[in-house]
Amino acid sequence: MPADDSHRIQVNLGRLLAERDMTLTELAKRIDVTVVNLSVLKNGRAKAIRFSTLTALCDALDCQPGDLLKLN
Repeated sequence: MPADDSHRIQVNLGRLLAERDMTLTELAKRIDVTVVNLSVLKNGRAKAIRFSTLTALCDALDCQPGDLLKLN
């Protein structure tokens, strides 16, 4: 049986960046994660996220995990 790669998690990274007038490149530098990895997350193609990355994102964006991730 093939694995189901779909998920119902919506990532609101683009909205949070726009609200804070911050670029993906600036965020990547602040949290020491590649732009490519953040882009994968932003576009909803990530299959997982480390708690350390989630914590760094929340610190840099001054938000809570629920502001970044939403279950559809």
